[in-house]
Amino acid sequence: MKRFVPVPTCDGTAAAAVARRAFGVASLDAALGGGLALGRVHEIYAAEADDLAASAGFVMALATSLAGSEGMVLWLRSQRAVRQGGVAQAIGWAELGGAPELGLIGVVRDSMALLRAAVDALRCTALGAVVVEGWGAMRELDLTASRRLALAAEKSGVPLLLLRPDAVPVPSAAQTRWQVAAAPSRALPGHAPGGATFDVTLLRQRSGPCGLDWRLEWDRDRRLFREAPPSGAVVPVPAHRPAAHPASAGGGGGRRAA
Repeated sequence: MKRFVPVPTCDGTAAAAVARRAFGVASLDAALGGGLALGRVHEIYAAEADDLAASAGFVMALATSLAGSEGMVLWLRSQRAVRQGGVAQAIGWAELGGAPELGLIGVVRDSMALLRAAVDALRCTALGAVVVEGWGAMRELDLTASRRLALAAEKSGVPLLLLRPDAVPVPSAAQTRWQVAAAPSRALPGHAPGGATFDVTLLRQRSGPCGLDWRLEWDRDRRLFREAPPSGAVVPVPAHRPAAHPASAGGGGGRRAA
């Protein structure tokens, strides 16, 4: 019999045994206890205003991974989301390896209608993933509403990705909370554009470690992420200055290893 050893967490809770979907990156999956938990709510925030498209792309890729090759993805948006974020394009989903014919986009009037639709959608076990795109503060999404979403997801086993592109994180019943920023992609032969690349930070996790970050590249063929290789970008250095300044030779300003 395997022995369960509690993992140190940000909020002192113990990890529960739930079905998970691997990201494809060993260190990230280990931090999550084997992958992203299904039947849970996961919040995704944009790091800056310029990262709105990156956060949406990350969610689209993640939903594609969670749903698998045959699962249906339901993306719920408010009318404000359409005005602020633009119209979702099927060709963009296909470029990320998704199947637009297995995607359904629902546009509702306001935040209250959005939350009601989300609870109803989570009751449908035929869905592979539900995405809720909410803009602004969304005062309707208080702790009570968040718990209602979490209970619905847990009961059905359908994961909910809550995309908050222009909001500030507030207390919620989400299992994980992420911050996403755009990152340079690796150039392919012939100067072809590389795969979609994201700087991802795990801000909070109810059942595991947090405060870690990764640079991830999306593999559209495998529908998984991988650690992004160096982009190959060249940074010019003035002729009178050494490439590595003694004061920064220790690399104290680099990204944390995860």
